[in-house]
Amino acid sequence: MGDDTEKYAVLLLSGGLDSMVTGGFAREAGYRLFALTIDYNQRHRIELEAAARVANALRVAKHIILPLDLSQFGGSALTDDIDVPKSGVGDDIPITYVPARNTIFLSLCLGWAEAVDARDIFIGVNALDYSGYPDCRPDFIASFEAMANLATKAGVEGDRFSVRTPLIDMSKADIVREADRLALDAGMSWSCYDPTPDGKHCGLCDSCRLRRKGFAEAGIADPTDYAASPPRAGHGL
Repeated sequence: MGDDTEKYAVLLLSGGLDSMVTGGFAREAGYRLFALTIDYNQRHRIELEAAARVANALRVAKHIILPLDLSQFGGSALTDDIDVPKSGVGDDIPITYVPARNTIFLSLCLGWAEAVDARDIFIGVNALDYSGYPDCRPDFIASFEAMANLATKAGVEGDRFSVRTPLIDMSKADIVREADRLALDAGMSWSCYDPTPDGKHCGLCDSCRLRRKGFAEAGIADPTDYAASPPRAGHGL
């Protein structure tokens, strides 16, 4: 497909800060990007608009917004009639976890990657400042990559896939700094799990708290319009 010297990659693009910066890293590394966004009927569907903005800024070769209605399954505050927690980031896996989401989404990325002769898949998972999701951990990524090379024609013929996770060991502050270094406007991205009716970040869900913490610790102005501020105790978390 195209110039044999050109590198292709599929980027899982949610529209969030992490996936935006991940795309920035891939672009910086010289990849021609194919961006996949999943419309899973999530509560925060406003992130689909952010994904389109980010895809345009990254100058991707193609951006697909793929409908896959996971609200038919439910089981998460993001896809079901369950309140999004607003009390702070805890130690347990939160109800905002969507069952097997990254396994499902990476499988779709893998299918597209094989179809367009891309052998690298970029995903913005992070194992430091995050909400404790099991499908953001390094051992999950390593296991998925191993499976990908057993489950595909390319993989079994020796043309191996790699799942790239450039943010895996970064703090949210590190990610904010990288957005700034890559000249990516963080205001394009969307993090909130429970947007207000007038389109603001709620300011209190786990994702908002982690986003706010990242900008504060990075010492970079936060462009986000939050509807509320958490209590100061616990450093904003």
